[in-house]
Amino acid sequence: MPWAPRDRRRARRAALAGGVGTLIEYYDFSLYGYLAVVIAPLYFPSDEPVVSLLSALAVFGTAYLVRPLGGIVFGHIGDRFGRKKALMATLVCMGVGSTAMGLLPTPAQIGLWATVLLVVVRLLQGFSAGGEVGGSATFISESAPSHAKATYGAFTPMGSTGGFALAAAVAGGVSALTTDMQMDTWGWRVPFLLALPLTLFCLWIRTRVEETHDSTDEAGGETSAPLSSVFLRQPRALAQATALSAAVNGTAYIGLTYMAIHLTTRLGYEKTSVFWVATTAIGIAALAMPIGGLLGDRIGTVRLMTGGFLGFLILTYPMMSLMDSGLALATVAFVVIMLNSTATQVGVYTILPQFFDRRSRYTGVAMGWNIGVIIAGGTAPFVAVWLVETTGNILSPAFFVMALAVFGLVALTTVRARHTAQTSS
Repeated sequence: MPWAPRDRRRARRAALAGGVGTLIEYYDFSLYGYLAVVIAPLYFPSDEPVVSLLSALAVFGTAYLVRPLGGIVFGHIGDRFGRKKALMATLVCMGVGSTAMGLLPTPAQIGLWATVLLVVVRLLQGFSAGGEVGGSATFISESAPSHAKATYGAFTPMGSTGGFALAAAVAGGVSALTTDMQMDTWGWRVPFLLALPLTLFCLWIRTRVEETHDSTDEAGGETSAPLSSVFLRQPRALAQATALSAAVNGTAYIGLTYMAIHLTTRLGYEKTSVFWVATTAIGIAALAMPIGGLLGDRIGTVRLMTGGFLGFLILTYPMMSLMDSGLALATVAFVVIMLNSTATQVGVYTILPQFFDRRSRYTGVAMGWNIGVIIAGGTAPFVAVWLVETTGNILSPAFFVMALAVFGLVALTTVRARHTAQTSS
């Protein structure tokens, strides 16, 4: 059956709105990670720099603890009242949180309350992010044809990964244009304050998409809450989504958040230069997402993810070993690591919406994704720093990535079995 031009236009608009919205959300959310080396001594002063950094990264991790709550709230809105309404709401929450981050007083001004406010704002950002990715993946999947799920689904990871790249670029730009003293006093606030105009732009884009939720479908079907449907009727799907999310996020976040810290604090590269290295590596990974989507539709998303996990398993340690051989080689090694993430992210964002039924899909994807993020995503930079401090081996985070890659490969075997069962039934 030919694909009508109207359907093609609808899918393109959905992909654009989902991708751009996720880019803005993850730009806002990831800035804290890139600016942790600046924020740490301001909000967590200590005679030991690593203690300040670990404290700042612990706050980075707390934002992930409320992501399932965001997934529940926004998932309920999306499954009951429309994907579009929920996705608009997540943007507003993130925009408010990021603007507030840029306006926060420091402990030098109001004492301990500044740190409390920092945690509260990070929790608001985590709450918002909890509803964004699941909604974007669901919305795009429902708008795309069956033969191009990965091609259009790639816009969600392109947006999320691109958000990290944009955050690194803006942080690098501000760092290059300011002195160390200016960066410590007011420069770090500028990237957060840019969230407001970016959020307004994305809200305008999302007003132009067509809703994929049919409210009349609720009348003739189940009346249980989407959350109950996911936990009580689709536990296997939730377990598979959680396992894949943990593997994908844990491997990805080493590159997205920890690698800049590694290059700066462990290998001694200049901070501004590292921002640009991160921008290059993560930006290339983001731009490669559409290619990954085309490949996923051609060879299958499970095979695509298998290749990505094998790449992490085989290449992470040697690539991290090369990073001490100059910034040029460090950049190449960083790119190689991140390209593995391109494969795993495109695959998982395409697969997850297919696990759950339509009435609880937004909630199911959001819950599986966010629980997995808590297990291995938000904790990844903290675990990486802790491993280095505990073992004395600056390459020890590579073993964390390799273990997660093995876990991901095992999880994929259950997905293959699921697809085989569905095909034969």
